[in-house]
Parts: sequence; C-alpha cells; structure tokens
Amino acid sequence: MLGRLNGKNLALASMVLFLAACGGKSEEKVAENSTTSKKNAISYNLGSDPRTIDPQLNTAVDGSIVSSNVFEGLFAEGEDGKSVPASAESVDISADGLVYTFKIREGAKWSDGKLVTANDFVYSWKRGLTADTAMEYAYQLFYIKNGERFYNGEVGEAELGVKAIDDRTLQVTLENATPYFLSLTAFPAYFPLREDIVKDNSSWAIDAKTYIGNGPFKIKTWNPKENIVLVPNDNYWGRSEVKLDELRFDMIVDDKTYLNAFKSGEIDIIDSPPTSEIPSLLSSGEGKVYPYLGTYFYVVNVSGSGTSPEVTKFLGDSKVRKALALSINKKLIVEQVMKGGQLPARSFVPEGIVATDGKDFTENSKYLPAEGDIELAQKLLVEAGYTSPESMPKITFTFNTGDAHAMVAQAVQDMWKKNLGVEVELKNEEWAVFQTTRSNKNYDIARHGWIADYNDPMNFLDLWLTGGGNNDAGYSNLEYDKYVRDAQKESDPDKRTALLHKAEDILMEDMPVIPLYYYTSVVVANPKAKGWIKSPLGGYFFKKAYVEN
Repeated sequence: MLGRLNGKNLALASMVLFLAACGGKSEEKVAENSTTSKKNAISYNLGSDPRTIDPQLNTAVDGSIVSSNVFEGLFAEGEDGKSVPASAESVDISADGLVYTFKIREGAKWSDGKLVTANDFVYSWKRGLTADTAMEYAYQLFYIKNGERFYNGEVGEAELGVKAIDDRTLQVTLENATPYFLSLTAFPAYFPLREDIVKDNSSWAIDAKTYIGNGPFKIKTWNPKENIVLVPNDNYWGRSEVKLDELRFDMIVDDKTYLNAFKSGEIDIIDSPPTSEIPSLLSSGEGKVYPYLGTYFYVVNVSGSGTSPEVTKFLGDSKVRKALALSINKKLIVEQVMKGGQLPARSFVPEGIVATDGKDFTENSKYLPAEGDIELAQKLLVEAGYTSPESMPKITFTFNTGDAHAMVAQAVQDMWKKNLGVEVELKNEEWAVFQTTRSNKNYDIARHGWIADYNDPMNFLDLWLTGGGNNDAGYSNLEYDKYVRDAQKESDPDKRTALLHKAEDILMEDMPVIPLYYYTSVVVANPKAKGWIKSPLGGYFFKKAYVEN
C-alpha cells in the first residue's frame, strides 16, 4: 500500500477546511467524547494525520486504512488473504486471462443513497490514468490495455481497455494475462469514484459532505491532529454485517503517549509500541506479532540532484552505496533496537512474497549478510577513490518523526562513522513534510519502507522502473527495466520468476536502496475488541468488528 508507508513506522491547511465543513471544533469535541459513552465503539491509533485520503492520491498506510473502510473495490481482501467479491457480485474471466467481466451488486450504493454503477469505476480509472491527476500509483493501472499509452497521451478514451456495458456490467481488457489482477481491484487505486462529486472539485476529499464512499463506514468528523470519527454507512449493501456504532481513528505520534492511552482505556488498538516495551508486552500476551509483508530500507538519491556536487558524486557511485549497505550490522538492529521479531533483510523483496512458480521468492536470495561485511565495505570505498574520512563529503540522512526511526538512524550513523569514517547529519521531519521531501528528491539518503499491495515480487520490483511514480530514488537502469517489462508480459511461471530474479540481481548490484529488515507488526489490542482484521499487507478492516459485551 503505498510507497505504502505508515507515519509511525515510516496538510494542515486542508485539514482546517475539513474541520470547517464538519461544523466546527465544539461539535467535533462532542463527537470525540461521545465515543467513550458508546458500548459498541472501537478506537485505533492511526498515528499522524494522513497527507490525503483521496484513494488515488494517497501513497501511505495511514490514508489507505481510512479510505479502505470508507470505500470498497470490485473485490476485497478476505480474512484468509484471498480476494473475495465486494462491490462486484461476480466476475467472468476469458480463457486467455485478458478479459474480465464484472457484475456490480444490485444493492451496491454510495453513502448518499445513489447506486454504484460500472461508470463509477470507468471514471475513476480514467482519472487515475490522466497525467494531470498526478497519481503516483498510476502505473498500477497500466495493466489495463492501453493504460500506459493513454497516460502518455498516445491514445484516446475509446482505445482504453475499460468500458461500461451497462450500469451493472464492467468489462476490463488487460495488456497481458495478470494472475493477481483481482487482488489489484481491492487496492485503493482501483476504488470507484463519483464523477459528479470529484470532477472539478479539488477539495472533495477534505469535506465531509463530499467524501462520499461506497464502503461500510462514512466519515462523521475529522478533528485535525486528534481523530477521525466514522459511523456506519446505512446504505452499504452489507449493512447487516457492520456492528460498530462508531469507529475512531486517533492521531497520536509519540509511541509512549499512545501506549499510555491504551493502558488507560482511551484507545483499543495500537501498533508499533515503544521498542523498550515490546518484550514485556509480548510476554504478557497484551502484544502480538502479526506478519507484515514489507521491507524497511533506506533510499539513496541517485537522480543527480543531491544537496551538493560532492554528495551527488559520492552517492552516485554504486561501490559507495554497496559499501554503505555492507557496513550495517542488521542483526544488531533487529535484536537490540527493534526487538519485534523482524528479520535482517538479505534482499529487497521480503520473505513471504510468493513467486509465480509457487515458491518463496527470497528462498535463495543472499545479497546482504545479516552482520554486514566491513572488510569488503572498506575495500569498495577505496576502489571508489575514497581512501580517508577527509576525502568523503558529509551526507544528510532524513527521516520522519518516530522514536524507532530515530534509534535506527542513530545506530546506522554510528556504524557508518565507525566502520567507514563517513560523517552523517541526521535530519528529522514531520510526516507530511517528509513525504514531500522524499518524493521531490530533496535529500541525500532517506528512510523508506514498502508494504506489499499484493503478494507478488512485481509489487516490489516495478517500483524502480525508470520514471516510475513511486521511484523516489530517481533510479534508472534500462537493462533492469527490460527484465521487469518482460516479466510483466511473460505467462510461463518459471520464466517469469527467473526474469524477476535477474531484475533484483541488478537492483542489488546498483544498490539505490539499502534494505535493513523485513517488517513484522506488533499490535497491542483490547481483548474485548473483536472481529477486526489486520492484513499482512498493512491494512486494518473493521467491517465486522464489534465490542464483546
């Protein structure tokens, strides 16, 4: 989801507009306090204010959690992780795997009571594929026939592979057979949007009156930097399954503060508790480790727009980047800093991602040793022409607010200084500012993380295609691009897997990213909060959640 990042793990003006639209501060305070008086209400700590909750413009886990409980795609992620019908009641797939014909549920409605139609999906996908929309995830819609060419202005709407046969029938033609396409339709980039609500209204997603969804909940109030309050969507086709009276997303950034809020009963569910508290929370049973398909990594600005010519040259050398990666003891970081059962990353694609041949994609991936290789790192620096600390420029490492991020950054800063003589200045930024800094490539090295949007190595490797919307490194390698593009077209499972491995070979040789560890998610929850789902893809779903009496 994203990259799909969470501000805790990983703008105000617009929030003020939303606040005004919701009726003012006093009304929202009443709504906030009313949560405690309702027996069937659950609160989850979201962390930071989402930068946006527009399903197509959001790239972070926090915004995705909100939109995924307000909107619904054709299919959704089921309790077992498999795709299940949602807004679509059925789908017919052609024998060659290229044409999908979806039948929209007869009772599917928007929260204002209007029917969900096939044209709502057509409009949304065309909007995402319109370059002026500036959707960073636009490439996820390139699976649609002529999607990329439409985005580039090479073909018109008539040649795009999506059309409404009638109000309830949506036909989608793909560029190539894509075995995980149904999973993609559960992703926010594929959510439907209402043209009459969204078109020509840039503030639709910050106004409660126009944030009209088709999912189990709707937004009642948004109190910036405090909470977002959701209530059931009475027009939702599955309304009988929605048991909560209220769902509250709190926004507490500091991990000690939100842990205290949990202990005092103010919040029901938190994740990423203070690392020092994780062992005791796990041993007491209050905390639980959930699988989380993602990689925590550092991204290197290789776009040529570094903070100085000296830094640009330094980080532009792949030997330098490999030296930085090899000088990090990741085993020490996961065992002594994070303490949440994370695994040292030996590759960019994480464990648990299944290749087309049915095997774990990382089964034989051994690009990086867990404890590093300082001798080789020092040798690579010398080969790059940097023989002393004085010969190397000072670099800046930028990360977003969060104690865990800070502790990891300080550990890596010490390792780079001690093992290589590289001076690093740490720079901390608030979440929304940080996302802009990174996407605009106004950094030297930055914290990053990627959580799978769907379980396939392609979701990690197509990130780094030249010019990609989420390619925050500014990385470009035409040979790498070819392997990824060929894999997108390859139908033979073994050949496709081999192509993706070749792509990752190049990525880990060029090292525009420095993988640190594979994520896990430590969640601390009120045992009376039942029925909610924590997805290994990062989402939380509260459609069937309830509070045990």
